[in-house]
Amino acid sequence: MWIQAHITVPKSEAEAVEALLEELGALSVTLADAADEPMFEPPLGTTPLWHATRVTGLFPGETDLDSLRSKIDQALASSSVEVQIETLEDRDWERAWLERFRPMRFGRRLWVCPSGTSPDQPDAVVVQLDPGLAFGTGTHPTTALCLEWLDGADLEGRRVVDFGCGSGILAVAAARLGAARVTAVDHDPQALLATSANARNNGVETLVDIRGSGQAAPEPAEVVVANILANVLVELAPRLGATVAPSGTLVLSGVLAGQAEEVMAAYAATFDFEAPAHREGWVRLCGRRLA
Repeated sequence: MWIQAHITVPKSEAEAVEALLEELGALSVTLADAADEPMFEPPLGTTPLWHATRVTGLFPGETDLDSLRSKIDQALASSSVEVQIETLEDRDWERAWLERFRPMRFGRRLWVCPSGTSPDQPDAVVVQLDPGLAFGTGTHPTTALCLEWLDGADLEGRRVVDFGCGSGILAVAAARLGAARVTAVDHDPQALLATSANARNNGVETLVDIRGSGQAAPEPAEVVVANILANVLVELAPRLGATVAPSGTLVLSGVLAGQAEEVMAAYAATFDFEAPAHREGWVRLCGRRLA
């Protein structure tokens, strides 16, 4: 058995509450969204929090609940926060997430599957991926839109850049689909570690070059995919545009339908865009670089 203490606070107080739980003996502390506020890819160089952040501390089962609550209440007496303490029974956590994360198909033959599972399709191209700290398992519409595009593209022998790689799901998928070389770029060290692990687990580590966004820019590639929020895509337009080889393809997602025109306008001087592909209010933009 374990003890969990959940404290919901404004983001300005999250760091102090995290430190408090650590001082009180928490074995781990996690921060999560407390109000369904989407934050799929933060701006480069930032680690933002949600306006309402839920800070959760995990404590050993023998922790005295009354004492723990008393200490939290005393420390936070001057703050108006929501505190919830609960017991957490032991369970097989690997099996628990497997119950929720099952094999998913994108396009005709591309599948994303948790480790140890495989689809019943002879010609399937499988990416083995377990949920982790870095964003990207294929469950969000923006990731799904990009995976479906990769499945339908001819990547054989081509160079691909995955900018804002997160878990590396798009980079690994591109390599599994025949890309000759994939460069995965992200500003978050955790994303780079996750991408490295996922490339290795899928047997494509020799095909995937992983680098931080502050390192040397990738060589121009025939295909560049960026699943990032719209404001970042606009900001990065000169950099991303220069990463696409002449007559190459730029695939952008992380864009709400109402933001599509603004994003395409930022690239209009050098790219000719197709009509956006839509899913659940999000869009994928696909443009070909003008020679």
